[in-house]
Parts: sequence; C-alpha cells; structure tokens
Amino acid sequence: MKTNKLMDEIRATINPETRKQIDWAVEIANRIYEILEEKNLSQKDFARLMGKTETEVSRWLSGTQNLTLSTMAKISIALGEDIIHPAKRKMKEYEMI
Repeated sequence: MKTNKLMDEIRATINPETRKQIDWAVEIANRIYEILEEKNLSQKDFARLMGKTETEVSRWLSGTQNLTLSTMAKISIALGEDIIHPAKRKMKEYEMI
C-alpha cells in the first residue's frame, strides 16, 4: 500500500485493530476501482449493476464503509471477479506493542 511520511505518522497512533480494518477497507476499495477500470465501467454503471444509489457506491469506494461479507460477495458476483483473495499475511505490523 502506498503511503507518505505524514500518513505513516498518523497510522502509528492508531490501534492495531483499527489500522488493520482501515487497510483492508482501502485495499478492497482499490480492488473494486481496478476491476471497474479493467471493465471500462463507471461508478454510475457499477451502482446500476448493484441496484444501489451512486451515493452508496461512492461510500463503498471511499474505503470508509464497513462492507459485510454478503455485500462483498454480491459485488464480486456483479463484477464477475473476486474483490478479495484471502491469504496469509505477516502479522508483525499489527502486533500489540
């Protein structure tokens, strides 16, 4: 994930659980953007595919919306591609100090 020095300093003050949640939300939003770009779909097209308002989709794509597994599954089906790929990750970044 790309960051800058200021963002790194801010992230360091956030508890590990919240930091992980933010990281995942941003990664998921970025993945959706990638798929939309690959498929040449606009945010409006995506909202229509999902049967949602553009406002709701905008919240999803901001990375600030807490998506449920059910919603993520629906997004994956609508886009025809997985938006998450569960994998083993190093937990050191999220360890309690």
